[in-house]
Amino acid sequence: MTEPHNILLVHCHDLGRFLGVYAVPTVVTPRLDQLAAESAVFETAFATAPHCSPARASLFTGTYPQTNGVLGLTHDPFGWDLHEPNTHIAHRLKSAGYRTELIGVHHESRVLPDDTVAARLGFDRVRSGGDRDVVVERTTDALNRASASDAPFYLQVGFHEPHRTPSRDDPPGVMGFLGDAVRPDSSLGHTVPPYLRDDPGAREEIAELQGAVRHMDEGVGRILDHLDALGLREETIVVFTTDHGLALPRAKCTLYDPGLEVALMMRVPGRAPWAGRRLAPMVSHVDVLPTLLDLVGLPRPEGLAGTSLVPLAADGRPPREHTFGQLTHHTYYDPKRSARSATHKLIVNLANAPRAMDPTQSWVHRSLPADLNGPTIGSSPLLELYDLERDPHETDNRADDLTCRDALTGLAAALLGWMRDTADPLLTGEPLLARHRDALATLTAVAQGPDAATAPGPFSAAANGPALAQAVEGPEGPREGETA
Repeated sequence: MTEPHNILLVHCHDLGRFLGVYAVPTVVTPRLDQLAAESAVFETAFATAPHCSPARASLFTGTYPQTNGVLGLTHDPFGWDLHEPNTHIAHRLKSAGYRTELIGVHHESRVLPDDTVAARLGFDRVRSGGDRDVVVERTTDALNRASASDAPFYLQVGFHEPHRTPSRDDPPGVMGFLGDAVRPDSSLGHTVPPYLRDDPGAREEIAELQGAVRHMDEGVGRILDHLDALGLREETIVVFTTDHGLALPRAKCTLYDPGLEVALMMRVPGRAPWAGRRLAPMVSHVDVLPTLLDLVGLPRPEGLAGTSLVPLAADGRPPREHTFGQLTHHTYYDPKRSARSATHKLIVNLANAPRAMDPTQSWVHRSLPADLNGPTIGSSPLLELYDLERDPHETDNRADDLTCRDALTGLAAALLGWMRDTADPLLTGEPLLARHRDALATLTAVAQGPDAATAPGPFSAAANGPALAQAVEGPEGPREGETA
């Protein structure tokens, strides 16, 4: 059997893990379920950011947004960009003799004309944009050309669906999931995520979302069928993933698990450890690039943050103790950082922004968070700590619970160490907000343990006031809706 050396990486928008293979019984995704049955499925995979450009920049460079420079959206008027475009996987593979092509979504570096993007990132050809059928047509054309070449190929295919898309069927003030080609699908019922109220508005949105996911699944199937028809199946590693979580309230644009969770599956022909496997340990999008380089026998370059997942597939070795998430700027400045272990999640909120940024792009909301008990969700607490084993939906903030003090200290130390390792601008820049200064002081003190509240120095309680003393010593902190 030929050793696989080609790489087909298919990604989509805003999917999270909303697939049948991830136990969503009412979404119709037979082609991705079939691919999963032939692949290693990573059950606990996370993006590095809960929104498009920073998440994709990490996926395609193997580095965190603080390092690669994409801390916000790359299209105008935002214009964030990779510090070093030559760190993109396409550039690395082209340097190793690969034919490289991008079709569909490009959102990981500054949005510029296709030829400019190709030259900057290392693609032989870029054809960005297009709905599902355009992307499928261009991908089959690219596969036809690749099959006629002796060189291995890297083909990066991005579906816009199931991103929210304006439709003539949308009522005023609403942007749903339909666009011009998608129809709602409730043929198997509705799966309303537990972080939303299960009411008629949510079910209407979920039916649209299920239709958009089904529409995308059909496109993936057509591409995989063409790969098989060309006789390329046994020579090609296939990766499927998404950028981040669902575009629903309390998911996308938050550091809760529903904002960061991603589907991730890899089909590696001829390697038994990668066939029909479900792998439970936590992995991160930054692990994908080093894994692909490992699988095709290329050396690991310096500067990657991720870990190859080959040892995990071979003998079950967990690749990491923590995954990390960050949000800095989506539609407005809302700096947050998170560290997650297998059992707990810590989120540090460095601004007094609303507790959850709205990802729906709608003036009128049809779905609402399940924990919305008043007219407003209030502003973010300084620290959020969740016991994921007892509270998997992250509704009970235990940051002030003395019984969780060890978990809080350990995650604070891990988060602060990660921020230092990535030269996080939230650490290296001069804080502009009093809340920012308080949050950094609190994080540092908590990481040092309970004695930090009384120890002399710049992060002592005496130096930073009662907010820090409350956070370290454990009395009740600011309530939801109050500012800190």
